[in-house]
Amino acid sequence: MLVFILCLFSFSMASPHGGIDPTKLEETRAKVISYILKTDLGRYHFTKKKIDDELSRAAFRVYLKQLDPQKRYLTKEDVAALRTYADKIDDEINSGNIDLPGKAEGILDRRIPEVAAMVREILSKDFDFSKDETIETDFDKIDYCSTQDELKERWRKTLKYQVLHRYLSLLDDQKALEKDAASAHTDKPGSGQKEGADLLRTAREKVLKSYETIFARLHQDKLRDRYDRFFEAFAKAFDPHTDFMPPLDKEDFDIGMTGQLEGIGATLKEEDGYVKVVSVVPGGPAYREGSLQPDDTILKVSEGKSEPVDISDMKLRDAIKLIRGKKGTQVTLTVKKLGGRLATIHIVRDVVQLEDGFVKGVLLRDNKTGKSFGYIKIPAFYRDFERTRNGASGRNSTDDLRKELKNFGPEKISGLILDLRNNGGGALTDAVKTAGLFIKTGPVVQVKNMDGKVSVLSDDDPEIAYGGPIIVLVNKFSASASEILAGALQDYGRAVIIGGEHTHGKGTVQTILDLNDELPLESMESLKPLGALKLTTQKFYRITGASTQYRGITPDIVLPDRFTGLRSGEQYLDYALPWDTISPTRFTEWRHVRPYMADLRAKSLARVKSEKDFTDIAEYSRITTEEVKNTVRSLNLDQAKKELEQTRILRDKEVGVPDGHSPEDKKNGHVLSAGEKAEQWDKEVREDAYVREAISVIKDLISDQNKLSLN
Repeated sequence: MLVFILCLFSFSMASPHGGIDPTKLEETRAKVISYILKTDLGRYHFTKKKIDDELSRAAFRVYLKQLDPQKRYLTKEDVAALRTYADKIDDEINSGNIDLPGKAEGILDRRIPEVAAMVREILSKDFDFSKDETIETDFDKIDYCSTQDELKERWRKTLKYQVLHRYLSLLDDQKALEKDAASAHTDKPGSGQKEGADLLRTAREKVLKSYETIFARLHQDKLRDRYDRFFEAFAKAFDPHTDFMPPLDKEDFDIGMTGQLEGIGATLKEEDGYVKVVSVVPGGPAYREGSLQPDDTILKVSEGKSEPVDISDMKLRDAIKLIRGKKGTQVTLTVKKLGGRLATIHIVRDVVQLEDGFVKGVLLRDNKTGKSFGYIKIPAFYRDFERTRNGASGRNSTDDLRKELKNFGPEKISGLILDLRNNGGGALTDAVKTAGLFIKTGPVVQVKNMDGKVSVLSDDDPEIAYGGPIIVLVNKFSASASEILAGALQDYGRAVIIGGEHTHGKGTVQTILDLNDELPLESMESLKPLGALKLTTQKFYRITGASTQYRGITPDIVLPDRFTGLRSGEQYLDYALPWDTISPTRFTEWRHVRPYMADLRAKSLARVKSEKDFTDIAEYSRITTEEVKNTVRSLNLDQAKKELEQTRILRDKEVGVPDGHSPEDKKNGHVLSAGEKAEQWDKEVREDAYVREAISVIKDLISDQNKLSLN
């Protein structure tokens, strides 16, 4: 069928002047991609969704959001014109005659120059920051504008807000310079009033320059980019982890496939016109710095002391080029946190230091009781599959965990803490094998394929590396393989799970298909590169039959969590696959934990209520939850200064260890030795409120078990 389609259209690719017509080539390429996508998604995607009007409407919603995520270009009239295609995307995919991208981009091509003229006119004049005006910053709460005047007013408020905050940033920079000048006993700059006017003008100029760059970037879109955006929307309508990945040059294609950036060590994605952090690579510079978190939105990037570059509406590969750089150089990221506050993060680029990404542990001694407790951080479930395939002994997280346990002397520790916070998953093999270190034998996870068949992955090794009490620490960024391990130990009654309200809830498996491999004839080489398709093919289920998808794992003991109010997790993603159940599989439950759970919860709650670190965390969570709800911001200078000060106070309230991240390489300019880093990390672990509470829960569990045995 594909060969027939190509033969049918190949004659139309020729240019009247000889050679291949670039436009017709792109049209033919789009026809081929649409055929491959509908075939592969229909054949391999877990849901077996029909390509019908319902899917078409979902794809249209994604496409419209990608086209104008901030609702600053399209009017209601434009959207109404595009909405005629809402039920036709399935028809376009099935036929290969794709018209929507051309229609949409034609409208944008008219709107961008109009908006650019508005922006230049608005920024040519001063703003009155004494007025009590506000702006809504949540684009989901606003509609498209009805008229050009309404659109211009939206831009006026948007630009006023951006100039205001650029001015406050410049003001902070100047105060820092004045402080340095005062300490050096040099003269300060001129009068404050004049400086204020100058800074406001500078702020307007910088905002204008940023938008001129954005408008130029928008004009650079090619026909292929327009088709690719359409295919991305179509794929994402299946589920949030299914994606069409446009072709890139070799280096950037590898980055797109792995998501790993050399330089800062982070996994990024493009979403609704923004660059968002998916995960932070264990051992990388961002991981060691500790401030960058999953779900952060990167707004601006600057090199050293250069002017920040706005990366809104920038293609991911272009943003990557700005973020990456030579080892030892500094990149500054302006980041929007989930709560809405802005943060400036300075990261020194480096290669990923693998040792920081490996399993590591520390022995914690309780001075009151003389007991010892083992703490082990598992940053990811890693396995060197390449070396294993070649017959060599590749490093993996299971063996490293076993070594740490041996170093403790399992018989000498009174309890074990496994820290899975911020662990985004990894090798399923090691999640299963790690669970096997703490049970005799039995099932660990069930995997359902797209054809409905269920396979059970089990531990067949009767060895138990450690048989005592276990606490597992999780948070909202514990995902995938982490949820499998935590869920299995919880279902067996083998461990007490402690953390926030729920884990991330990613219970699906993706496969990547190179679309170039699906072109059967050498004569089709001119159509390459086509890109790749990442699609969801399997779903995880616990041994009880409940899915880890969507809901994640609910801890046995829920503690105050600074991420509580943040909309982070699978349940907040568009078109996420639902939670469901299948039949449970047979397993033998341990009776080491469940009989005491009510008592453990009650004692933990009493402690947490009087523990300052946790009351501080609860207060931080309350404030950030309010920030998430209150998305209206002031355009009044005095009020904006108060809001900024509140943000600073909130930032200062961030307490506790950043979830066991590795310590910095430097402190006060001094390069830390391996021993000093180990000592610093040991101190951070001991001061972590969650680790302290985990030890208390272990003590309670031992006490309860002893009481029951005496009775």
